[in-house]
Amino acid sequence: MQRSAMASALLGFSVLVSSIMAQEKSVRPGINDSFRDPKVSEFQEKFEIESREVFAKRIAIVEACKVTQGMTVADIGAGTGVFTRLFSEAVGPKGQVFAVDIASNFLEHINSTNREAGRKNAQTVQCTPDSTKLEPATVDVAYICDTYHHFEFPLKTMSSLHAALKPGGRLFLVDFERVEGESTEWTMKHVRAGQKVFEAEILSCGFKKVREHSGLLKENYFIEFERVEPTK
Repeated sequence: MQRSAMASALLGFSVLVSSIMAQEKSVRPGINDSFRDPKVSEFQEKFEIESREVFAKRIAIVEACKVTQGMTVADIGAGTGVFTRLFSEAVGPKGQVFAVDIASNFLEHINSTNREAGRKNAQTVQCTPDSTKLEPATVDVAYICDTYHHFEFPLKTMSSLHAALKPGGRLFLVDFERVEGESTEWTMKHVRAGQKVFEAEILSCGFKKVREHSGLLKENYFIEFERVEPTK
C-alpha cells in the first residue's frame, strides 16, 4: 500500500510539472489590459465603496484570516491597497506585508499612502503574468481577493506562490460566485470559471483545502488552503 501511495504521489507531481511546463498560453488573454496604465482614482471609486461586498466586509474578512503580530502576509493583487493597510495593522511593527500587483500605478499609490501614514512594515512587489516574484519561504499567509480570475497563467503563478509560502503557510482565496442562472451577466462574462475549477487548479499546485468560510459573503466564496510539502 505504501509503495502504491508513493507511486500515486509521484505520478501526481509529475503530471503537475508537465501541466505547468505546458501552460505557455494565457488562459484569458487581455483580461489585464485595463491594468496596463490604470487611473488609480477611478479604481478607488470601484474598489473602495460600500456597495462592493469585499470592501463592506473587509474587517470581518481580515479577522477570519487570523493574522497575528509578527507574521508576514502577501496581499496578491493588492490593487489600491485596501487589504494591505488592514494587514499592516494586523501584523504590527514586527510583521511584514507584501503588496503584490501587476500594475505599477497601484504600487506607486500604495508606496505613497504608506509614506504618508508612516507605515513601515509594508512594501510593494511588482509581479508578472506568471509569477508573484516573491522570495522563497518568506510568507506565512497569502491573500487573493477577486484577483485569481485575472491570473493568465494560474498554474505557474500558484506554483510561485507555493514556493513563497513557508511550510504550513496558509492561503485565503476570495472570488466571485459564478453560477449559471444565478450570477450576473458581468460575472459570467468576466470570470472565466467557477469555484470548482479554481479549487482544482490550486489543489494541483501543492495545496490542501482546510475549510470554507461560509455565511460571511454572498457574492463571493471564501476558502482557506494550506501549503503541502512536495513529495520527494
